[in-house]
Order: sequence, then C-alpha cells, then structure tokens
Amino acid sequence: MFKIAKFITADLLKNKVMLLYLIFLWTVCFGLFSLQGQGDKALTGILNVSLLVTPMICLIFATIYFYNMYEFMMLMHAQPIKRKTLFMALYLSLAVVFTCVYLLGAGIPLLIMNAGAASIFMIIGTAFLNFIFVALALGVAVWTKDKSKGMGFSLLIWVYFVLLFDGIILLLMYNFSDYPIEKLVLYISFLNPVDLMRILVLMQTEAAALMGYSGAIFQKVFTENWGISIILLVMLVWTVLPLGLSLKAYNKKDL
Repeated sequence: MFKIAKFITADLLKNKVMLLYLIFLWTVCFGLFSLQGQGDKALTGILNVSLLVTPMICLIFATIYFYNMYEFMMLMHAQPIKRKTLFMALYLSLAVVFTCVYLLGAGIPLLIMNAGAASIFMIIGTAFLNFIFVALALGVAVWTKDKSKGMGFSLLIWVYFVLLFDGIILLLMYNFSDYPIEKLVLYISFLNPVDLMRILVLMQTEAAALMGYSGAIFQKVFTENWGISIILLVMLVWTVLPLGLSLKAYNKKDL
C-alpha cells in the first residue's frame, strides 16, 4: 500500500491545483493579518475562508481525481492487490496531501502570527475536515460512474454542509425562539462537522461574547476539557463512518 500511496502522493504534489491552493492560503492568511491587525478578527476571517473552501476543494478535486485515476486503478486490480489496499492508498494520499498543503499555507502562518489555542484547534479541525470530505467525495465517485452526476452530488454535499445546514439551524432558532432550545442546537451541531469546527474555534476567541445566551452555553461546553474531547471524538466518528461506508461500497462495486 505504501508504494502505491507514494506514487499517488508524488502525482498529487505535481498537480498545479495544489500549488494554487497553497498560494491562495498564503495570500488569504498574510493578507487578513496585514489588513485586520487584530489577531481574533484575522483568525475569524481565515476560519470563514477555511470552512468555505476546504470542503469544496476536497469534494471537487477528490471526485475528479478518482474518475481520472479509474483506468490506473483497473490496471492495479489486474495485479494481486486487494481492493482495500488500493482504496486506502488513494484515500490517505489525498487526505494527507490536502492536510500538508493547509498546514504549509495556513497552519504555519497562523502559528507565527497568532499562536494560541484557537489557531491550534483550527489546524486540527481542518485536518479532520480534509479526511472527512475526501471520504465523502470518494464515496460519491464509487457510487456513480457518471462523472457529471458525481460532480453534481459532490456540490450538493458541499451546499448542504456549508450553506443549507446553517439556514436550517437559523430557521429552527427563529421559529422556536420562545423556547430554551440552545442545548438542542448544540446537539444538532454534532450532525455537521463544519459547524462543529466553527463553534469550537470561535469559543476560543472573544467572538463568543457576540453569540448571546446560546454563545454562553456553547462557551461553557466547548472550552472545558471534556467538552473538547467530545468534539474531537465526534469528529473522529465523522472521519471513520464515511470512510467505512465508501470502502464497503468499493469492495462490492462491479468494476
């Protein structure tokens, strides 16, 4: 598996998309820190960009890359190589490369310009998002052989997790504003790793004070050690579950 992963990783590092992604992250990080001046404001801006761009590029790129590598994978299957080995090599290569690019493009600038718990949690959370959305993208690509349909479903997943889910939460809070639903919203946030990362990072900054009563509840939970442990555990479940389902589907797929 490691030889295959090494070959795929080398191929990914040669891809111009990775270089453009790295340059984009560098530009955003240093640009926001230069313009904002204050660490928390720049951190919030980088967080918003990361939550918007990271899932999208992981979903779109991983889906396209799987389709482009399909003939190579068929050639590998002609050899005495297990499906699980090939799939895991592809998954780990994509997830690790995306994580390394983010670490170089945003992680190091964050640690240099604004070292602290919020920056560390942002790096860890983004690493989880890379592994989660690469697994989701590969699952979509395995599910359908149609490239255009696969791209469409990947974009729908991005729209749901990044845009639609927040709208559902806001609608819920607006319609039931007379009731104490803050804890319910807290539990619902577990269903979205993107929201989970956003809340976890914001709770480490002064921006938590702007979230009102619900922000006080979130801050009480997410800033304590046991609360952070629960969040990381949920993120780990979000990482393992899509990967397991995608791998199971690939093992049963008629190639």
